[in-house]
Amino acid sequence: MNLQYLRSFFVTVKLNSISKAAKVLHLTQPGLSMQIQSLEKDLGISLLNRSNRGVELTEGGKIVFDYANTILSLQENIDRDLENLKVNRKNLLIGSCKAIGEYALPCSIYVFKQDHKDVEINMEISNTSEVIENLINRNINIGIIHGDIKEKNIQTVKITQDRLLLVTSLPLMKDTITLDELVKLPLIFREQGSGVRDTIIKGLSDSLSIDNLNIIYELNSMEAIKSSVIAGKGISFIPELSIKRELKDGTLKKIDIENIDLTCEFYVAYRKDYSLSPFENEFIKFIKSSKRGFC
Repeated sequence: MNLQYLRSFFVTVKLNSISKAAKVLHLTQPGLSMQIQSLEKDLGISLLNRSNRGVELTEGGKIVFDYANTILSLQENIDRDLENLKVNRKNLLIGSCKAIGEYALPCSIYVFKQDHKDVEINMEISNTSEVIENLINRNINIGIIHGDIKEKNIQTVKITQDRLLLVTSLPLMKDTITLDELVKLPLIFREQGSGVRDTIIKGLSDSLSIDNLNIIYELNSMEAIKSSVIAGKGISFIPELSIKRELKDGTLKKIDIENIDLTCEFYVAYRKDYSLSPFENEFIKFIKSSKRGFC
């Protein structure tokens, strides 16, 4: 079985598109189709049904796809370990949600680096759903996410929790409001796929729907939301870790909501079928400990 053809099949299924997969794999569409056909010939079974809506796995294709994920991950582990052995390189690939990655995690990386100077650290910041996608697609090996997720091949371990506060910079705001008053406030929200957004929706679900809220606009950056709130453009829910300084100096003020307490939970995530290196295991142990030194 040709591993290159197996990867082409795997990427095609993940993207649900021959054209998108061909672009990612730097192949022509006919070239990609030929690779998948060759794989089907080698295995003696049809793997995909093709239509205008994309591609759909056959029963045999489902079996091959499940094994492909493991096989390709093992190949990646071999290539990585051999390359690291050749050049004695230790490359730590991390993805983080914005609530942690934009504020708390940089200090942790600095502290970890002091005792692991030979480890090269690369961190990509995105929202939680994109971190999970990057893990599944093997673009990163460790993720820091907001909220637990239920993905078949993803292992998660809780590392910390934080209060999610409704905050404002506007004067004359009450210290405590009711849900009826909340729905009248001009709210700035995170985008779809954000862990903060999901926490708010779940936390309020017993009392009201997101459709009842007065969301004036959405932003995909916690820093942009914080700046907007400080500038008086609106009011927002922000993790306390992200605004400790602003709360202390009075730039922002929290507003309590009667009978509502929202808590963010953060997890470290990694693929179950990926063999973590010793230094990756060291980082996970470190980020779970009190030594992590969140800013």
